[in-house]
Amino acid sequence: MSTNSVSEWILEQQEQRTLYDWIQDLGPFVMLFGLILAFSFTTDRFLTEANLIDNVAKNAVTLLLVALAGTFPILQQSIDLSVESMVLLTGVVSVVLISEFGLGLLAIPLAIGVGMLAGLFNGIIFTKLKVPSFLVTLGTLSVMAGVGKIITGGSTITFRNPAIRTISNGEVFGIPNLVLWGLLIYVGTIVLAFRTKFGRYCFALGENERVVELAGAKVDRYKIYPFVLSGLLCGTAGVLLTLRISSASPNIGSGLMLPSIAAIVMGGTALTGGVGGPHRTILGVLVIAVLNNGMNLLGIDSFVQEIILGLVVVGAVALSIDREKIDVVK
Repeated sequence: MSTNSVSEWILEQQEQRTLYDWIQDLGPFVMLFGLILAFSFTTDRFLTEANLIDNVAKNAVTLLLVALAGTFPILQQSIDLSVESMVLLTGVVSVVLISEFGLGLLAIPLAIGVGMLAGLFNGIIFTKLKVPSFLVTLGTLSVMAGVGKIITGGSTITFRNPAIRTISNGEVFGIPNLVLWGLLIYVGTIVLAFRTKFGRYCFALGENERVVELAGAKVDRYKIYPFVLSGLLCGTAGVLLTLRISSASPNIGSGLMLPSIAAIVMGGTALTGGVGGPHRTILGVLVIAVLNNGMNLLGIDSFVQEIILGLVVVGAVALSIDREKIDVVK
């Protein structure tokens, strides 16, 4: 089976959609519109320019990059639970390279490279040792967090370099650089998903791995690539975050895993794989960002916010999961 045949097969699968599927697709749009409407009436500060740019848009970029990172493994019916630890590790490495080694701009690609190596490690253990991705990344979640905390010595580390900070904190025509980076990377992942062989194979692996084997592709290689990409995107998120605040702490990146998974499935990428894509992930990210911002403006207790987010995750998974792919639920 050729690559073109794989693309045709994917299109056939996506065309076989029910009315429920189309209603399900509208869910994120309806939820986002409802939240915006609700918070607009309940707090005067929500629709202000300062709030939408500084609190919603800027804060959403890190979550967007991490959610995009997790989207590709999920598309192929795997999962990467180590995303927040990769943000921590790469963020810490970037600060150390800037402050201790004086590498300046060179620190950025080196730190992102560390993230890619971490993703490569996840992918190799997953494919070559046949360890489920859930268990591999659950383990490396702890390993990478531990390494990052050892480097920091358990305290916040900082750097002073205003020129490098502008990469994250500057503006172009009034639009924050951070937001521009997020949008640029978002568009790049869409192109990667729908205009490359790698993207087509991600969808095919999620639908039916046998199809990829029949196409003559090296399955293990295409199962590793999403984890390397995840490391690259998490590394970028870690670097941009540390450049924004000029520091890295043992807790940087903490709490990103659950919201990123919620954003992915809420956007329409099913945990069973083969459905959705990065173009939809941004919808889930916006829902989470607006929800968090609105709850903060309303003064809702942080513990209550955790409960609400947990319920959102359960609801999103329940709505997005393709039960036709599951014979037995355990």
